[in-house]
Amino acid sequence: MRESARRSLCVLAAVALGATACAAGEERERLHVFAAASLTDVFTGLAEGFEDAHPGTEVTLNFAGSGDLAVQITSGAPADVFAAADTATMARVAGEGGVDPAWAAEHGERGAVFATNTLRIAVPPNNPAGVGGLADLAEEDVAVALCAEEVPCGAASRTATDAAGVEVTPVTYEEDVRAVLTKVELGEVDAGLVYATDVAAAGDRVRGLEFPEADTAVNAYPIAVLAGAADPGLAAAWVDLVRSEAGRDALAAAGFGAP
Repeated sequence: MRESARRSLCVLAAVALGATACAAGEERERLHVFAAASLTDVFTGLAEGFEDAHPGTEVTLNFAGSGDLAVQITSGAPADVFAAADTATMARVAGEGGVDPAWAAEHGERGAVFATNTLRIAVPPNNPAGVGGLADLAEEDVAVALCAEEVPCGAASRTATDAAGVEVTPVTYEEDVRAVLTKVELGEVDAGLVYATDVAAAGDRVRGLEFPEADTAVNAYPIAVLAGAADPGLAAAWVDLVRSEAGRDALAAAGFGAP
């Protein structure tokens, strides 16, 4: 091979390797979305479409009890969007200056409500304890799991049981609603209070029982762009997706009610 040709090939190889290295080292823009555990399935599905519509963006989802997420946000955790399972938790974040002022000026500092959810009694498929309503959860031989009262599903459970005049002593308090659902799915408890959406997500792994007192504890879900958002425009685009027709359809398919 002639020396000039060899040099040309070397230059082309170096350029190609350099381009590959740059591509490999290119960092994607991360959008940090903090969301209530009951939104796990819907938001996970929406994230894929959002990334396709915003090349170079990676949606990082953090699911937990809304109260825990609020503590993380107010403690300075990197978060761009917050979707809570009740308005009281969002109000706490807003009270700490956690909502982006420009976004709040248009949509409200306590977030925009995008969905609602209602409690159900979840029992194993064969319902071994024969649970039929809230009163049965007060029986000594019925093992019950509830959310901790500081998270929205726990507060809603307390509202519902108070409305029924029932005192439930659970065998376990869980940090979020999905943890309660798991206890029921595994047969570790006879019943648990979860959302209608969690029953839908579990399929035939649990049975969901409606009860009239659930109407006293309907949860409204607000969402907001946070003050610490690295890219408020990108965060607002996620909120817009959740509130769009596609977002509403995904939420309805998962069992959420309209706002």
